[in-house]
Amino acid sequence: MAFGNSNDLAVICFGRRACYEFGRMKNKHIIKELCLSYAMELETVQNYIAASVNLDGVRSDVIKKALAADVLTEVQHAQQLATRIKTIGGQVPGSLDLPRSQKFLQPKKDTTDVVAVIKGVIKAEEGAIAQYNKIIKLCDGVDYVTQDMVIGILGGEEDHRREFIGFLKEYEKH
Repeated sequence: MAFGNSNDLAVICFGRRACYEFGRMKNKHIIKELCLSYAMELETVQNYIAASVNLDGVRSDVIKKALAADVLTEVQHAQQLATRIKTIGGQVPGSLDLPRSQKFLQPKKDTTDVVAVIKGVIKAEEGAIAQYNKIIKLCDGVDYVTQDMVIGILGGEEDHRREFIGFLKEYEKH
Protein backbone atom coordinates (compact mmCIF):
# COMPACT_ATOMS: atom_id res chain seq x y z
CA MET A 1 0.00 0.00 0.00
CA ALA A 2 1.47 3.33 -1.02
CA PHE A 3 0.95 6.49 0.95
CA GLY A 4 0.86 9.97 -0.54
CA ASN A 5 2.67 11.48 2.44
CA SER A 6 3.48 10.79 6.06
CA ASN A 7 0.08 12.17 7.11
CA ASP A 8 -1.60 9.19 5.41
CA LEU A 9 0.27 6.83 7.71
CA ALA A 10 -0.77 8.88 10.71
CA VAL A 11 -4.43 8.58 9.74
CA ILE A 12 -4.24 4.82 9.23
CA CYS A 13 -2.25 4.19 12.41
CA PHE A 14 -3.85 6.94 14.49
CA GLY A 15 -0.38 8.30 15.14
CA ARG A 16 2.87 6.48 15.86
CA ARG A 17 2.25 6.31 19.60
CA ALA A 18 -1.22 4.83 19.09
CA CYS A 19 0.20 2.15 16.78
CA TYR A 20 2.86 1.32 19.35
CA GLU A 21 0.28 1.20 22.15
CA PHE A 22 -2.04 -0.99 20.05
CA GLY A 23 0.86 -3.39 19.44
CA ARG A 24 1.70 -3.49 23.15
CA MET A 25 -1.94 -4.11 24.09
CA LYS A 26 -2.20 -6.93 21.56
CA ASN A 27 1.09 -8.38 22.83
CA LYS A 28 -0.18 -8.30 26.43
CA HIS A 29 -3.31 -10.17 25.35
CA ILE A 30 -1.20 -12.80 23.57
CA ILE A 31 0.97 -13.18 26.69
CA LYS A 32 -2.14 -13.57 28.87
CA GLU A 33 -3.48 -16.35 26.63
CA LEU A 34 -0.07 -18.05 26.47
CA CYS A 35 0.04 -17.99 30.28
CA LEU A 36 -3.38 -19.64 30.41
CA SER A 37 -2.18 -22.34 27.99
CA TYR A 38 0.93 -22.81 30.12
CA ALA A 39 -1.28 -23.33 33.19
CA MET A 40 -3.51 -25.76 31.29
CA GLU A 41 -0.52 -27.84 30.17
CA LEU A 42 0.88 -28.07 33.70
CA GLU A 43 -2.51 -28.97 35.14
CA THR A 44 -2.82 -31.68 32.52
CA VAL A 45 0.59 -33.04 33.55
CA GLN A 46 -0.53 -33.28 37.16
CA ASN A 47 -3.77 -35.03 36.25
CA TYR A 48 -2.15 -37.43 33.77
CA ILE A 49 0.39 -38.45 36.39
CA ALA A 50 -2.38 -39.00 38.96
CA ALA A 51 -4.46 -41.06 36.52
CA SER A 52 -1.48 -43.08 35.30
CA VAL A 53 -0.69 -44.05 38.90
CA ASN A 54 -4.19 -44.34 40.38
CA LEU A 55 -5.95 -46.44 37.75
CA ASP A 56 -6.45 -50.09 38.68
CA GLY A 57 -7.62 -53.16 36.86
CA VAL A 58 -6.78 -55.35 33.91
CA ARG A 59 -8.20 -52.86 31.40
CA SER A 60 -6.25 -49.91 32.75
CA ASP A 61 -2.73 -50.83 31.66
CA VAL A 62 -2.85 -49.40 28.11
CA ILE A 63 -4.35 -46.13 29.31
CA LYS A 64 -1.87 -45.82 32.19
CA LYS A 65 1.04 -46.30 29.79
CA ALA A 66 -0.38 -43.83 27.24
CA LEU A 67 -0.88 -41.17 29.92
CA ALA A 68 2.57 -41.71 31.42
CA ALA A 69 4.11 -41.33 27.95
CA ASP A 70 2.10 -38.18 27.24
CA VAL A 71 3.36 -36.42 30.37
CA LEU A 72 6.70 -35.64 28.69
CA THR A 73 4.96 -34.16 25.64
CA GLU A 74 2.78 -31.94 27.82
CA VAL A 75 5.83 -30.77 29.81
CA GLN A 76 7.57 -29.93 26.53
CA HIS A 77 4.54 -27.87 25.47
CA ALA A 78 4.68 -25.99 28.79
CA GLN A 79 8.41 -25.34 28.28
CA GLN A 80 7.80 -24.00 24.77
CA LEU A 81 5.05 -21.73 26.03
CA ALA A 82 7.17 -20.48 28.94
CA THR A 83 10.07 -19.66 26.64
CA ARG A 84 7.80 -17.78 24.26
CA ILE A 85 6.14 -15.85 27.09
CA LYS A 86 9.56 -14.62 28.21
CA THR A 87 10.75 -13.93 24.66
CA ILE A 88 7.85 -11.61 23.86
CA GLY A 89 8.15 -9.65 27.08
CA GLY A 90 6.09 -11.52 29.63
CA GLN A 91 6.92 -13.20 32.89
CA VAL A 92 6.27 -16.89 33.36
CA PRO A 93 3.87 -17.32 36.30
CA GLY A 94 4.76 -19.39 39.34
CA SER A 95 2.58 -22.15 40.74
CA LEU A 96 0.54 -19.85 42.99
CA ASP A 97 -0.52 -17.73 40.02
CA LEU A 98 -1.81 -20.62 37.90
CA PRO A 99 -5.54 -21.22 37.56
CA ARG A 100 -6.94 -24.74 37.80
CA SER A 101 -10.16 -25.92 36.18
CA GLN A 102 -9.93 -29.61 35.20
CA LYS A 103 -12.57 -30.96 37.57
CA PHE A 104 -13.35 -33.63 35.00
CA LEU A 105 -9.85 -35.15 35.36
CA GLN A 106 -9.72 -35.34 39.14
CA PRO A 107 -9.05 -38.81 40.58
CA LYS A 108 -12.20 -40.91 40.82
CA LYS A 109 -13.27 -42.91 43.87
CA ASP A 110 -13.65 -45.89 41.56
CA THR A 111 -10.06 -46.42 40.46
CA THR A 112 -11.19 -48.92 37.82
CA ASP A 113 -13.31 -46.35 35.94
CA VAL A 114 -11.08 -46.23 32.88
CA VAL A 115 -13.83 -44.79 30.66
CA ALA A 116 -14.22 -41.74 32.93
CA VAL A 117 -10.48 -41.08 32.68
CA ILE A 118 -10.55 -41.44 28.88
CA LYS A 119 -13.48 -39.02 28.65
CA GLY A 120 -11.63 -36.60 30.93
CA VAL A 121 -8.55 -36.75 28.71
CA ILE A 122 -10.67 -36.05 25.62
CA LYS A 123 -12.29 -33.07 27.36
CA ALA A 124 -8.88 -31.72 28.40
CA GLU A 125 -7.58 -32.07 24.84
CA GLU A 126 -10.66 -30.31 23.47
CA GLY A 127 -10.06 -27.45 25.90
CA ALA A 128 -6.45 -27.18 24.80
CA ILE A 129 -7.46 -27.29 21.13
CA ALA A 130 -9.98 -24.47 21.65
CA GLN A 131 -7.39 -22.40 23.54
CA TYR A 132 -4.72 -22.89 20.87
CA ASN A 133 -7.16 -21.99 18.09
CA LYS A 134 -7.95 -18.80 20.02
CA ILE A 135 -4.24 -17.91 20.22
CA ILE A 136 -3.71 -18.68 16.53
CA LYS A 137 -6.46 -16.20 15.60
CA LEU A 138 -5.16 -13.64 18.07
CA CYS A 139 -1.66 -13.83 16.58
CA ASP A 140 -2.76 -13.64 12.95
CA GLY A 141 -1.04 -10.72 11.29
CA VAL A 142 0.62 -9.71 14.56
CA ASP A 143 2.98 -12.44 15.84
CA TYR A 144 3.77 -15.13 13.29
CA VAL A 145 6.44 -16.83 15.41
CA THR A 146 4.02 -17.46 18.28
CA GLN A 147 1.34 -18.47 15.79
CA ASP A 148 3.65 -21.00 14.13
CA MET A 149 4.70 -22.49 17.48
CA VAL A 150 1.08 -22.81 18.62
CA ILE A 151 0.06 -24.42 15.32
CA GLY A 152 2.68 -27.11 15.98
CA ILE A 153 1.44 -27.70 19.53
CA LEU A 154 -2.16 -27.78 18.26
CA GLY A 155 -1.31 -30.63 15.88
CA GLY A 156 -0.01 -32.71 18.79
CA GLU A 157 -3.12 -32.02 20.85
CA GLU A 158 -5.35 -33.06 17.96
CA ASP A 159 -3.38 -36.31 17.54
CA HIS A 160 -3.68 -37.03 21.25
CA ARG A 161 -7.43 -36.42 21.21
CA ARG A 162 -7.77 -38.77 18.23
CA GLU A 163 -5.84 -41.48 20.08
CA PHE A 164 -8.13 -41.27 23.12
CA ILE A 165 -11.28 -41.18 20.99
CA GLY A 166 -10.06 -44.49 19.59
CA PHE A 167 -9.54 -45.83 23.09
CA LEU A 168 -13.03 -44.71 24.05
CA LYS A 169 -14.61 -46.57 21.13
CA GLU A 170 -12.94 -49.79 22.21
CA TYR A 171 -13.47 -49.40 25.97
CA GLU A 172 -17.16 -48.55 25.61
CA LYS A 173 -17.74 -51.81 23.72
CA HIS A 174 -16.95 -53.88 26.79
